[in-house]
Amino acid sequence: MQKKIYVVGMFDDGTAAKVQDAVKAVTSVTNVVANCDKSQVLVDYDDASAEANIDAAITSCGVDVIG
Repeated sequence: MQKKIYVVGMFDDGTAAKVQDAVKAVTSVTNVVANCDKSQVLVDYDDASAEANIDAAITSCGVDVIG
């Protein structure tokens, strides 16, 4: 499965890297690309139940998930 998540608060590459690392650590995530210019995180994952954990990983970096 693939999900495009729009975020607020990811203003630079450093924050994007933190978000990327946090989401990569979530079980069943196979790939993640965080893009601060587009304010989005693109995530590939194997288990639909991981979505809440993905969102939690993003918000743990001080970034708000908006959709």
